[in-house]
Amino acid sequence: MALLAHILPPPPPLLLLLLLLLPSSHAAPCHPQPNATHFICTEPTLSTFPSGLPPTTVAISVEFTAMTTIAPNALAGLPHLQELHLSSNHLAVLPEALLQPVPTLRILDLTNNLLPDLPAGIFHRSIHLQHLVLQGNLLQALQPSWFVHLTQLHWLNLAGNALLEVPPAALHPLLSLHSLDLAHNHLQHLSADTFMGLQMLERLDLEGNQLRALPPTLFVPTPALRLLFLQSNNLQVLPDGIFSPLLHLRVLDLSHNHLQALQLPPRSPGPPLSLDISGNPWGCECSLLALLQDAALQLIAAHDTRCASPAQHRGQEVVAVSRAGDEGCQHGGDKQSPLDH
Repeated sequence: MALLAHILPPPPPLLLLLLLLLPSSHAAPCHPQPNATHFICTEPTLSTFPSGLPPTTVAISVEFTAMTTIAPNALAGLPHLQELHLSSNHLAVLPEALLQPVPTLRILDLTNNLLPDLPAGIFHRSIHLQHLVLQGNLLQALQPSWFVHLTQLHWLNLAGNALLEVPPAALHPLLSLHSLDLAHNHLQHLSADTFMGLQMLERLDLEGNQLRALPPTLFVPTPALRLLFLQSNNLQVLPDGIFSPLLHLRVLDLSHNHLQALQLPPRSPGPPLSLDISGNPWGCECSLLALLQDAALQLIAAHDTRCASPAQHRGQEVVAVSRAGDEGCQHGGDKQSPLDH
């Protein structure tokens, strides 16, 4: 060791200084730094929202902590705040005045907390909010007052709650909404005007609810829709023409319902429709075979897309039956199915 000490040169003073400073910087990972613009804290033992954040702060991330409450004035003195990430904490209530000091807020993420409700006026000053994520909470009802002033909202995620319904006019103010996620709730029905005013909506996720039927005009207000997820519901019948307004639809998932007959959007220029209809008891009658033969689509999970009737086709893949044709059908077996491509 003595020989090694004589061989290695002593570390430069600057390096020693950095080594001395490094432990202290890790000792308090949730201590705000002066003039910083971003603040990140993922300390599991943290129970109180950090104080002393500089007015230069534009983004806050306090996640995966033991925090159960947050003070009404926690965001006071942060006039430039644009992002607030509070996911995976233990928040069970939010004060109504929490967001009043930060009207510049663009992104709010409250994923995976314990929120059963929100104050009626919590978003009344959040007129610039663009992304709102409430996924994985305990919400049972939507209050229309939440959305009155959110006319610039682009992204709304309400998945993984306990929502029983969507009040008829609740979403109407969301004129700029592009993506709406209502997956994995307890929705049993939707009113015909649920999506009224959402003309810019491009993505709608209703997976994993308990929907038994859909109003025939449900998608008339959403002509820009490109991705529609309806899998894992209890749908038994699709109204005639329900997808007719969706000229731009590129992805449609109807898998794992109780459907026997199919409705499709109009054929349009561009890429083929990506369609998943697996896990349904399809009636492989002439109407279904003709529809699939005439459509321009890419069938997903074809191996799990099988006929439940008539008896001669029971258990067979729909693709195989469509490809072979049916002697009793007008389209016959001489027409190649687009599903072959």
